[in-house]
Amino acid sequence: MSVDSPRPQGGDLATELPSKALPAVPYADLPEPLRLKQVLGPSVLLLAGAIGSGEFVLWPYITSQVGLAVVWLVIIGVLTQYFLNMEIERYTLVTGETAVTGFTRLWKPWSWLFIIMTVVPWMWPGWATGGTTTLGFVLGFGEDAIPWITIGVLVLIGAVLTASPVVYRTVEKIQFFMVGLIVLFLVYALLFLVGGEGYAGLGEGLVSVGELPGAVSTIGTATLLGAIAFAGAGGSLNLAQSNWVRDKGLAMGARLPKVVSPFTGEEIAAPTTGFMCRRDEANMRRWRDWWRVADREQFVTFFVIGLIALLTFMMLAYSTIGVGTTEAQSFDFIRAQGEALGDAQGSWLSTTFWLIGSVVLFSTNLAVLDMVGRVTADVLKTGPLRNSTTWSESKIYFAIVWAEIVFGSVILLSGVTQPLILLVIASSLNGLVMFVYSALLIQLNRRTLPAEFRTGGVRLGALVWAVLFYGFFSVILLVDQFGNLVGGG
Repeated sequence: MSVDSPRPQGGDLATELPSKALPAVPYADLPEPLRLKQVLGPSVLLLAGAIGSGEFVLWPYITSQVGLAVVWLVIIGVLTQYFLNMEIERYTLVTGETAVTGFTRLWKPWSWLFIIMTVVPWMWPGWATGGTTTLGFVLGFGEDAIPWITIGVLVLIGAVLTASPVVYRTVEKIQFFMVGLIVLFLVYALLFLVGGEGYAGLGEGLVSVGELPGAVSTIGTATLLGAIAFAGAGGSLNLAQSNWVRDKGLAMGARLPKVVSPFTGEEIAAPTTGFMCRRDEANMRRWRDWWRVADREQFVTFFVIGLIALLTFMMLAYSTIGVGTTEAQSFDFIRAQGEALGDAQGSWLSTTFWLIGSVVLFSTNLAVLDMVGRVTADVLKTGPLRNSTTWSESKIYFAIVWAEIVFGSVILLSGVTQPLILLVIASSLNGLVMFVYSALLIQLNRRTLPAEFRTGGVRLGALVWAVLFYGFFSVILLVDQFGNLVGGG
């Protein structure tokens, strides 16, 4: 059987996966594993989304207000997300299904709840607005032009996605290029811009474990929770690893249909339910090799490069503008960083920093539009539109992407154009979402998958920690917001 065929013919249906909410799946063999350089991609897309939220904006903003005293929390957040991402990938590598499809097998209403938990936190166009704002620092256009230019950027992203024969490949190429530019800037920053003051502040922050300075109260609970959620990627963006792993063709994902352009690609209107791997000696060998290479891709790309990016941007903010020198709840700290860099080494560096900011934020908005479209389309095609021959996953995907663009444009034209506020709304909501799916991943990977594929040991402990970690900060946020409502009343 060709790996690209949507479904093998004949054979018994697997009894391991719950089939009350979704159809049972057939057995299939895992494809032969690929080398590391052949599987690079899904974590790069996730990294591109991560850099534009916590790395470039929220944590540097917190640094501009309270310094590097909470840098230990950053490392905990990124490490927690590394383990979460691999547990999201685990289910997809074994079955070809996304983690959200797995959650739906546990309880059917999860499908609609995850559409809500994906669309609502990510529908705010804060990343594109931030990219336009930093571009304005370079080109000098006024605030009145920001909504219109941002809408133009959103439409351009939609057009590029729509014209792509295989969407994943186009997104991957764009993000590889953008991440490459960002990494070059990070290397330059670490060598020539951060300076001794930044490294010393980092060292002090690393040994201040458990200390949350009183100045954090000036940031706001929502901003803190959002930054913790975005210490890495955040929210449903992490869940999109399933969709990207599938469209990259890793392990059992190679047997599922891919999202393609309805105009330039060859659509398959098949449902996106998957398979169950046979547990014979050959498949278990393939599984161990797949897990090893996928884990290496995630660790090097997301954890190592992602953590370096986050710490570099924090140290850069600390070295250039110090603490408490910029207005709270504004993008002025980004402007101030660029101006400080320009004063030190020339106006070319100000321009470079702000242009890198635009690249970072536009690449994140591309990842966000792609992610929301994928997660939502997968849920709808797996569920209510499973038997439709008209609505392929690809058509649903593009309908969702353009709906996002229209909604984002409405938000911008309504006058809500402050990027930091939009990002705080998105990130704090995503912290709540991460609490929910951290708990679900334990049930999915411990009770649903056969014993040979289940999580355990340190990785199971990391999932339990994630539930407690995001649950703790989510409760703080809810109590804080309830207090605000009562106080406002």
